[in-house]
Amino acid sequence: MREARHMDPVEIRRLIEAGFSDAIVEVMSEDNTHFEALVVAAEFADKRPLARHQLVYRCLGALVGNEIHALSITALTPDEWRERSGET
Repeated sequence: MREARHMDPVEIRRLIEAGFSDAIVEVMSEDNTHFEALVVAAEFADKRPLARHQLVYRCLGALVGNEIHALSITALTPDEWRERSGET
């Protein structure tokens, strides 16, 4: 049986960033098994939440469900991010 390798937030951030052009990516974890990711990318425009999450999952491949036990994703367009941040 293969021993599961632990991921860290920096590795996951790099993988997600590699899948998007000019994205803002923040990844947090308290246990290096359960992660929270904020991804702000223009590629999310005109996409429903499920499609946005699928784009993020594609960056991580087989790590999801294995080394990454759980991933909570907030996927926003730059305009949505500015609106949430209170910028105009």
